[in-house]
Amino acid sequence: MFRIVLALFLGFAGLPALAETLVVYSGRSKVLVEPLVRRFEAETGVRVRVRYGTDAQLLLLLEAEGKRSPADVFWANSPGALVQAEARGLLRPLSFELRSRPARFVPASGGWVPLSLRLRVLAWREGAVDPRALPDRVLELPEVPGFEGRIGWTPRYSSFVDFVTALRHLEGEDAARAWLVGMRAKRPKAYASNTPMLLDLAQGELDLALTNHYYVYRLRYGGEEGEYEEEGEHEEAREELRVAGGIGVHHFAPKDAGNLALVTGGGVLATSQRARLAERFLGFMLSGAAQRFFAETVHEYPVVRGVPLPPRLEPLDRVLALSPDLDYRVLLDLDATLELLREVGIH
Repeated sequence: MFRIVLALFLGFAGLPALAETLVVYSGRSKVLVEPLVRRFEAETGVRVRVRYGTDAQLLLLLEAEGKRSPADVFWANSPGALVQAEARGLLRPLSFELRSRPARFVPASGGWVPLSLRLRVLAWREGAVDPRALPDRVLELPEVPGFEGRIGWTPRYSSFVDFVTALRHLEGEDAARAWLVGMRAKRPKAYASNTPMLLDLAQGELDLALTNHYYVYRLRYGGEEGEYEEEGEHEEAREELRVAGGIGVHHFAPKDAGNLALVTGGGVLATSQRARLAERFLGFMLSGAAQRFFAETVHEYPVVRGVPLPPRLEPLDRVLALSPDLDYRVLLDLDATLELLREVGIH
């Protein structure tokens, strides 16, 4: 018996220690961020379990789970989801060391940190649109002649809802309502997400699309394998771009709501038992390697100083000068935006 126990002990002693496990709820899509998650695992030995979903789905799940939630990190696709999570008491304050790493967009509350940056743009199909006819203000888009049934938008997507909320606060409730009514009269085509919309734009089904800048760049320069549902669909779209001349990106006048800068970001759940490990994960996403990945592969802007941009991206200072100044806390006003969208028959 002693020999058996000794053999078992020696056997267990020879096994590697069980890896720590971190649970991440991610509103960012798997195809965009999975390589970074796996790189974190490889460099730290920490096992990461990721639950992917929309920001709204994950917020509902976190509230339903309450104190029983296994999640350690909430990684959101939009600032609206982050301020919602913080307001609901789902996030704990982050350390000063972590909060001091991003150069911009860190909330004074300290409940979350930005991880990457994107800009709202109007994408247009070259060969079908004269860019000189495009307006200086997003509010003027419904007044541009033509394009009925040829404009794409994503009315249920988090970035679009954040944009409409910002529009309400920047331009006023009446102006936002009038814009939505005017846009609806254009009979825009609604999409659940941006990728199929941009594919339709590339293939001539649309002429204009309201989107985030990096979707255009991912279509131009390539995305990760598996991003496009149909085999060869991406290649066909890129061939369409080559023949037709490509997709252009239209920026509205400086400080216009149509140029709104929106961050992705993350926070540590208040119920997490692995807060230090969770901060380590967020810190990795702010490392030079991860920030370069966002810039070079995802085509987003880094939020940490000193990260070089690929030549295809416009200089960060120029991009930030286009965006209106907005306190992301106004994005808490989500319910009023959803009610407005329902009121005008969009949701």
